Amino acid sequence: MDQRELNQYLLQSLNMGLGALIHGETSFTRSFDITITSGGFIFIPRLPASYIIDDELYQKIFLIANASLYPRYTLLKQNSAYFIALDTDDIHVQRGLFFPWKLGISERIVIPDLEEFSENQKGNLIPIMKNLSIDYNKVTSMAIAGNSGSGKSYALTYFLTLLKNFSDLIIVDPKFDTPSRWARENGFPVLHPQRNRSKSDFVSEINEHLSSCLNLIHQRQEILYDNPDHKFRHFTVVIDEMLALSEGVNKTIKDSFFSLISEIALLSRSSNVHLCMVGQRFDHTSIPVSVREQLNVLIQIGNINKKTTQFLFPDLDPEGIVIPVGKGTGLIQIIDSDHPYQVLPLLCPTYFTKKGIL
Repeated sequence: MDQRELNQYLLQSLNMGLGALIHGETSFTRSFDITITSGGFIFIPRLPASYIIDDELYQKIFLIANASLYPRYTLLKQNSAYFIALDTDDIHVQRGLFFPWKLGISERIVIPDLEEFSENQKGNLIPIMKNLSIDYNKVTSMAIAGNSGSGKSYALTYFLTLLKNFSDLIIVDPKFDTPSRWARENGFPVLHPQRNRSKSDFVSEINEHLSSCLNLIHQRQEILYDNPDHKFRHFTVVIDEMLALSEGVNKTIKDSFFSLISEIALLSRSSNVHLCMVGQRFDHTSIPVSVREQLNVLIQIGNINKKTTQFLFPDLDPEGIVIPVGKGTGLIQIIDSDHPYQVLPLLCPTYFTKKGIL
């Protein structure tokens, strides 16, 4: 299908789908037109018009076009109408609604041997899907959310296996489960509950390690002050089941925990210190708002609706985003200079690893 045929097909889909929302007006009555670009398409209303150009119209066009273009293109969901100015002197068509897209759809990576795959990776890149990778040099903090059984631990094991090549790790595992077994197999320190110790005592121990991490940040900042180009090895604090650490704990210890992770999240960017947090939800009871605002890799796995996405993606209405069915699927947003700001459908990698970890 060439660009002219695509333009005609999309225009026909919008003519049939918009209907009553624009009071029966169509491209045949010269009420609107579209233009295809390399990065998306532009809906060009001819004003004055009998319909209102607002968020409702934008989202309706998104729903029609995203379904019509699947699987050749994936439209990138916007939080509100995306207006652009057009290069023309005709006031009737000087503005348009832009709908950015990416070619194709999200495709899952299948890895026969995770250890071998990890060893063959170059630099600080973490492949997420075909044609989507994370440059860890640009990561501040990341969060993986999802209901029980959605595949969070499976996804975390993948990240840990790739991170071990270029980052020092300290792992906090309140459930004493998969991350602890992975740490044992790979020789990394892990903090987990122990028999005859209270929960508050466990979180207090975590606070001591977080305080040491904060000291490391301050030391690195002093070095950067004298030599801004100095390169540090990455250091990542991995915390599984955040909610388990914040509920049922002495208030003073909990406040200290929140204060420490807030400072780390706010100060760590330039010193290559990172937080990687996993939990069922990330509301204000599980992490401070200041930490959530510093996240620049956000992953939601499992059931996707307004309720489940309200904490990681508070401005997002997931309606219309085509999310494949299956385990380890959801949404991802990478906020850096290399990726579109928009949320994308996610298919976590499928892999095989050592027996006895998962």
